[in-house]
Amino acid sequence: MKKIALILAIVVMLTMALAGTALAITDGEPDGDGHPYVGLLVFDYGGGPAWRCSGTLLSPTVVLTAGHCTDGASGARLWLDSDMRSNPEYPFGGTTSYEAAEWHTLEGFNDPGPWFAYDAGIVVLAEPVTGVTEFGVLPEQDMLDAYKTKRGLNKLTFDAVGYGLQKSFPDAAGWKDEAERVRMESNPRLIQINTPGFTGDFSLLLSNNANTGGTCFGDSGGPNFLAGTNVVAGITSFGLNPTCAGTGGVFRTDRENVQDFVNQYLP
Repeated sequence: MKKIALILAIVVMLTMALAGTALAITDGEPDGDGHPYVGLLVFDYGGGPAWRCSGTLLSPTVVLTAGHCTDGASGARLWLDSDMRSNPEYPFGGTTSYEAAEWHTLEGFNDPGPWFAYDAGIVVLAEPVTGVTEFGVLPEQDMLDAYKTKRGLNKLTFDAVGYGLQKSFPDAAGWKDEAERVRMESNPRLIQINTPGFTGDFSLLLSNNANTGGTCFGDSGGPNFLAGTNVVAGITSFGLNPTCAGTGGVFRTDRENVQDFVNQYLP
């Protein structure tokens, strides 16, 4: 709860309510049926919908997302439509959404220190989803450490999936922002791992450019799969500039504290 004022400030400054909360997809392609276990989450605060994120189903009732999405929320629901633009039920619920029964944030998120060192959250649905037969899975513990060499950086790519802004502009040109609420995929590559500063041993910096695509304001919490797999190597977490260029920050899911947190909610 200590972080809710910060998160709401970010929501207002960057997104104006449901226009998007943190990170989504740039220079990508429509995902279509590629990742039917990735959904759009809307979180409530103060009696109504307040911010949106992406999340990955790890089971029919358990959704992995970002800690700054779950922290301070008073309710949540999930949609799995790949294209939400014409859905009349969004963001208020209805037959196409799944209500949350509970939501949790990784221990440490509200402790002194950087919140992005503990940026994982879980949503537990009141009813299991139907029609989904494949789910995301966690990586082996500490597996990403093997890519800390320059050779490893050159080889490791990801499938970043989410809903939200495809382009972002400075405030004066914010009317140009593109936020289609369509599930999109891009293929960023690893830029930085296990270094001081933003990444530490808990985050990754991934590319964000026209060649590889990347993430932008619109959907924090979205998965970054190891390329071509359903292994959720990281959770879209933070950006470093208002135009979504350069790099994007991803919270790692291969650390022991994260896996212990997630596994306690899995069947």
